[in-house]
Amino acid sequence: MSLSTRTPADLSNSPREPGAQAQARISGLYIYPVKSCAGVTLQESELTDAGLDLDRAWMVVDASGEFVSQRELPRMALVQVSLRGAEVVLRAPGMLALHLGIDRVEAPARVRIWDDEVPAYDMGAVAAQWFTDFLGQPLRLVRFDPEHQRLSSMKWTGGVEAPNQFSDGFPLLVLSQASLDGLNQRLQAAGRPAATWAHFRPNIVLDGLVAHDEDGLGLLSIEADLPVQLQLVKPCARCSIPDVDPATGLSDPALGDALQVYRSLPSMGGAVCFGMNAIVRAGDGARLRIGQSVVGDWRFD
Repeated sequence: MSLSTRTPADLSNSPREPGAQAQARISGLYIYPVKSCAGVTLQESELTDAGLDLDRAWMVVDASGEFVSQRELPRMALVQVSLRGAEVVLRAPGMLALHLGIDRVEAPARVRIWDDEVPAYDMGAVAAQWFTDFLGQPLRLVRFDPEHQRLSSMKWTGGVEAPNQFSDGFPLLVLSQASLDGLNQRLQAAGRPAATWAHFRPNIVLDGLVAHDEDGLGLLSIEADLPVQLQLVKPCARCSIPDVDPATGLSDPALGDALQVYRSLPSMGGAVCFGMNAIVRAGDGARLRIGQSVVGDWRFD
């Protein structure tokens, strides 16, 4: 729900005076090694300046090098991903497993993601045929070139250079458990199935907040082996991907319709938003773990 629709009881749990802080803990860590394919649930992950390690490191592109996603090909949700030592293993219904060496690539390539044309590495004919066969059109798999810096929009980062790989625009997505719980209460009341994290594809889930407290937080400090600071910079405007059922690869607008009722934010031009995009201000190389304490500063801009 937007701040304007909170009850007095909600606000009492989230004091917004200067100097006040929100207390939370990490309750979920997720990466999506292949953009728009299923995620991997982690107990811990290395943080890099471009987000969690291996998040959106690979991407599927069409014959012209343009990225594809669940928006056009919802069956991508059925591609399951696992990490096995030095390999990423992909599985899908009716397909043999595809094994990718994490540090192995083939020919250099140029690909496009949204308005960015970036260097990448093609993953070869076997990977290309695997995705072509499963998704029914000519496709190739590429790996992000780690030597390239693809920066998040400085309009939102305040001029900070924040790299990311093949994510839509920012290195991290942060969401609270209470936000998902609130949505599921609405879906249950309407007789609809509950949503899961797989619908919203966050990287970090926080417990201990009131629903959508993340909207009003700025800097997050995390107790880790290195000092970690994450800056929440922009509400995440949602497309049709949350409507895709991760278990079936079929789309149903019920979830999006439920969000439209209470998560259309005037500050974002009426876009339906759920979760906050974040950048890494400090902590490259730190280990994030389930259960770590998080302290958030309220924004007053």
